[in-house]
Amino acid sequence: METTTDLSLIFHQLRNLMKPFETGTIKARVDEEKRYDLWSEKKVVIEGRKRNDVYFAGLVIQRNYVGFYFMPVYVDEDLKTVFKPELLKLLKGKSCFHVKKTDDELSLQIADALRTGYDLYRKRGWI
Repeated sequence: METTTDLSLIFHQLRNLMKPFETGTIKARVDEEKRYDLWSEKKVVIEGRKRNDVYFAGLVIQRNYVGFYFMPVYVDEDLKTVFKPELLKLLKGKSCFHVKKTDDELSLQIADALRTGYDLYRKRGWI
């Protein structure tokens, strides 16, 4: 794959990376042309609070980038240490990556992050 800057193409590439995680308790709450959200629909207790669900990851096409919202990094900030610099420099705030272009390397890094986050949620009993 060559470098892509078309936001719609980026969105669909990232959505394709996320789609395999839509399994078991993880469901797509929103699956539209410009937005895609994955939630674990499982009753859990997080920091003493009962919850009916936990946000996992999502995508939104914004004006100048595709927002990749990745909640596992919010849950465990140590995850940032496993990200390679190319992905880490896209992190704005605590859990939103601003993706303006993508290539094979970045796609691999996002796929790795998704697997790592999924494993973290599984270990915590959230999926």
